[in-house]
Amino acid sequence: MNSESLEWDDIVAALKKWRKELQKTGTGDPSVTTVAERYNSDPWAVLVSTILSLRTKDEVTLKCSRALLSKAPTPAKLLALKEETVAELAYPAGFYRTKAANLKKIAALLLDNYGGKVPSDLDTLLSLPGVGRKTANLVIIEAYGKDGICVDVHVHRISNRAGWLCSQTPEETEMILRQILPRKFWKALNPLLVLYGQNICRPVSPYCSLCVIAPYCARIGVGKTR
Repeated sequence: MNSESLEWDDIVAALKKWRKELQKTGTGDPSVTTVAERYNSDPWAVLVSTILSLRTKDEVTLKCSRALLSKAPTPAKLLALKEETVAELAYPAGFYRTKAANLKKIAALLLDNYGGKVPSDLDTLLSLPGVGRKTANLVIIEAYGKDGICVDVHVHRISNRAGWLCSQTPEETEMILRQILPRKFWKALNPLLVLYGQNICRPVSPYCSLCVIAPYCARIGVGKTR
């Protein structure tokens, strides 16, 4: 599929309409987006929830985020906690002990170097322990409202499956999307495709019969469908 001929306005419009209908059933947005809404886009809350979300299901991320932020609503409050306590609050998020250790290091760095505030630029965020491109992009999007493209497993899979691009890694997918996706859609792409990947365009046996963007999908590598 030629990326230059993609009708991005139609693709995004179809996904937004689908998302609106899905929300009527009680299914909410991805966990970090939900946390951002609940905590008024507080950068610390978004950063904490994004780190906890790595390799963790949304419902677990929400539970752990609420528990941890109730005891550590600021970097200073978290730094005052023992690392074991942070780990207990982060449980059962995947790799909760590693995440707890990184959050302690991040809290110290924020207090020492940034006045206790979460940086708003990508490069500085990437210098923090345990912060990769997915986390950094989500923070600048959800906390600061800046343009960014957050690529997780869903965005990476769907973009390649649909034939919008051809890449080997999420980072490569991000760089290509920065070239072919109109900037006005950068922030919207992640929550739309995460929900779509969780509910319709699943890794195995996707619901192609229910797909709202079928005209724009090449179904690359798709075998069994529903």
